[in-house]
Amino acid sequence: MNSDAVVAAFKESGALLEGHFLYTSGRHGRQFLQAARVLQYPERTEALCAALAEPFQCAGIDLVIGPATGGIILAYETARHLG
Repeated sequence: MNSDAVVAAFKESGALLEGHFLYTSGRHGRQFLQAARVLQYPERTEALCAALAEPFQCAGIDLVIGPATGGIILAYETARHLG
């Protein structure tokens, strides 16, 4: 999965918001990723996590962790792809 496919998955899910945003850092931006929206689609979540896991297939990863808010699904699916 290349970067264009990742952006497409977020756009198709309505997860890439465009406009004017004030980030918690105090900086301003024109795009915001609402990751929870893309996680509503299991096939997109699976593809994104497979791409995330791919570079680490031979790294001997024993444990994948993620924050409780929003990260559990990503950690689980990435770990599944790592075997």
